[in-house]
Amino acid sequence: MDRRTFLAATAAVATSPAFSAPSFDVAKFDRARVLRNASKYLHDKPATVTSATSKRSTGGLHDFFSEGDYWWPDPKNPDGPYIQKDGMTNPDNFVEHRKFLMKLSVQVPALAAAWKLTQGTKDAKKYADHAAAHIRAWFVDEPTRMNPNLQFAQAIHGRFTGRGTGVIDTIHLVEVARAIPLLAQAKSLSPADFETAKKWFADYNVWMTTSKNGMEEGAAKNNHGTCWLMQVAEFARLTGDKKLTAYCLDRFKNVIVPGQIEPDGSQQQELRRTKPYGYCLFNLEALTTVCQILSVDGENLWTFQTADGRGVKKAIEYMYPFLKDKKTWLKPPDVMYYEYWPMRQEALLFSGLAYGKAEYVDLWKTLPADSDVDEIIRNFFIRQPVLWVA
Repeated sequence: MDRRTFLAATAAVATSPAFSAPSFDVAKFDRARVLRNASKYLHDKPATVTSATSKRSTGGLHDFFSEGDYWWPDPKNPDGPYIQKDGMTNPDNFVEHRKFLMKLSVQVPALAAAWKLTQGTKDAKKYADHAAAHIRAWFVDEPTRMNPNLQFAQAIHGRFTGRGTGVIDTIHLVEVARAIPLLAQAKSLSPADFETAKKWFADYNVWMTTSKNGMEEGAAKNNHGTCWLMQVAEFARLTGDKKLTAYCLDRFKNVIVPGQIEPDGSQQQELRRTKPYGYCLFNLEALTTVCQILSVDGENLWTFQTADGRGVKKAIEYMYPFLKDKKTWLKPPDVMYYEYWPMRQEALLFSGLAYGKAEYVDLWKTLPADSDVDEIIRNFFIRQPVLWVA
């Protein structure tokens, strides 16, 4: 891509809600991948939280349950409370509900994106119809729907029946929420089902912003706080909650950016972890997705910075060299999954279009867009740019 042409095309991107650039057609670029993946999901039946249970959960059939990743039986006390091994995932924890949720987050956005790309053809409706079946199962139909809370997420055997950190499990609903209006537009969701689904997300936002676990997560000073805000912002967008949207804007400017991005663009809360590379990419995805969600109606979080220069622009500039060449990474390799990163980080695409940085978009094009590794799917949660970029 010619840089001068790209810059001219993206000159107004930072103030545009869609952040689109006529010189880069995202739909054309990603069409084959989207349709290939969507076709694989056309025969997958919905599987919700009612499809599996755990005897360690104190919740009911419709309650989401998960266990903390890095908690293990204590060799000195096998029947006692679990102990922590940071960065080391316990493969014996209950993860079925999380896996169902991750599948939903892969299937529905892909199917919705396929509908968007094939509108006007005989194949379009089948994609939207199948995506809508998943939405009804999770958020509408009484026998299978999930309760709109995460009260029993990220439990720790012998310690907690659920924790605020569990709210991060529903980052996988962010792109699902983005897809839902398209399914209503396709008439695959009836008006009544569309309203019921929106009511579920409105109720979930109430729980996120008023419950003990939800408020604890919102107050987190690392990626958990960013992901909480990202969820609340997108769910408020879906439900038309302007008051909550205004709250998210204020919190991003006055809490998230000053607390998580240093003047040089580094993310110190993530760099101190045992998987600093992966965590920095993870939080950067959330930061830039918040910018993409909230930069509408005259707001522009892409250009926002504090008096001492902290902002998302600095954060992407800090990580870009390490995305381009991981061998230059200044910290030790992550203790697990280091070899799989980076993926096709949407932070590169979103910020590349927002700032007119052709090199960001060009790098994004070269990175892997999909993975079969559960841990990568779990931490790479924006996969369908067609839903985000016009």
